[in-house]
Amino acid sequence: MTLRERLQEDMKSAMRAREAERLMAIRMLLAAIKQREIDERRELDDTEALSIVDKLIKQRRDSASQFIAGGRPDLAEKEESEIVFLATYLPEALPPVEIDRLIAETITVVAASGPRDMGKVLTALRPQMQGRADMAVVAEKVKARLSS
Repeated sequence: MTLRERLQEDMKSAMRAREAERLMAIRMLLAAIKQREIDERRELDDTEALSIVDKLIKQRRDSASQFIAGGRPDLAEKEESEIVFLATYLPEALPPVEIDRLIAETITVVAASGPRDMGKVLTALRPQMQGRADMAVVAEKVKARLSS
């Protein structure tokens, strides 16, 4: 079952159960996927859809921290609940040992020799790790590995 099919089924069940917040989050995610498909004039695969889920989670985290800084814990709580819901669509997170192994393996495969090859390494890693690891953390690990 593709991510889009799963979202459609979850939307139907949220409608039946009259879960307004969950339904709103599903519709927001489907709209973001549809918008990107329209922009690119093609249907997205699951990896690309997962990148949208990841992006929305990062946006919600940023918004929640800004709401807390602005003294609006009620709005921050709403953002946090959306994060929890959106995270259910991400695959299981990779353990740090597995991330390190994939980084080492990819560096060998692309024959990276220094920090200027960081882009090649990250491009090769992205499909394997999308939604399963924070790419900012992965980029830091790759940078440290290539600098040494």
